[in-house]
Amino acid sequence: MNKNAFALAAFAILASSARAETVGDVSTTFRLLGANNKIVVDVFDDPKVSGVSCYLSHAKTGGIKGSLGIAEDTSDAAVACRQVGPIGFSGTIPQEEEVFTERSSLLFKHVRVVRMADKKRNTLVYLVYSDRVIEGSPKNSVTAVPVPRETPLPVK
Repeated sequence: MNKNAFALAAFAILASSARAETVGDVSTTFRLLGANNKIVVDVFDDPKVSGVSCYLSHAKTGGIKGSLGIAEDTSDAAVACRQVGPIGFSGTIPQEEEVFTERSSLLFKHVRVVRMADKKRNTLVYLVYSDRVIEGSPKNSVTAVPVPRETPLPVK
């Protein structure tokens, strides 16, 4: 693969993933040195479904390692997606697709949100989980957004 094709593929992958904004956070543990442990609430819009926003709460480890960005966050996360406007689709969507990812350790751990299409019920299902190269976590959270019947899911 030449350099231009590789760069274009990398850009396409980055562009398809949603970007989050932080709504707020609460401290859960006081740390004498470095930042406190926190629960952070972020929001992102589904990149292929207009009118749907997802709120993601997840743990952030504080202390000196957390302040330096080298701490590993726990796998605790929850997601709540809601219709915030008219639902529309920018083309077809796959049956299952990752719509958000964020690193939760320096190298090998991520928090991921996957959108699944329940065509029979005309509903979008969002699952949050944490993975790691060697060992992931079974902790997860799920939410669903029903789509009005007059707007059928355009699943590939």
